[in-house]
Amino acid sequence: MTFGTGFTTGYSCRIEMYGEVVKDKLIIGENCIIGDYAHITANKKVTIGNNVLMASRVFITDTGHGNYSNFSEKSAPLIPPNERPLYCNEVLIGDNVWIGENVSILPGVTIGNGCVIGANSVVTKNIPLNSIAVGNPARVVKQYDIVTKKWC
Repeated sequence: MTFGTGFTTGYSCRIEMYGEVVKDKLIIGENCIIGDYAHITANKKVTIGNNVLMASRVFITDTGHGNYSNFSEKSAPLIPPNERPLYCNEVLIGDNVWIGENVSILPGVTIGNGCVIGANSVVTKNIPLNSIAVGNPARVVKQYDIVTKKWC
């Protein structure tokens, strides 16, 4: 795990890193603030950019128990979830991102620079830069126009 200057966490944060021991499995940029009860799992790679603000109870994971995108006998419902193989896919959170209360960010997601993720959202797909995304699953509801300097 590496982190930049100005990194702070709230109470009861949980950080998990299993699997291969490699450098930079979890990278946290400068001036990042993580609220209370955050939970971050980095088994492959999670990168959090500079100046990221996270509210409390944010969950970020690059890992899931099983692979449900294709047929897999090892992820069948008859197998207990904790015995299914771990599926990992990197997570990248850009600079100047604000993540609201109780947000979940799932494996394989990239959140672009300048984004806002609304409270209680579940991010299952990439969010383009300078966007506001909300809901379950999270969807873009506004984007910042650099030319007009307005959220549209």
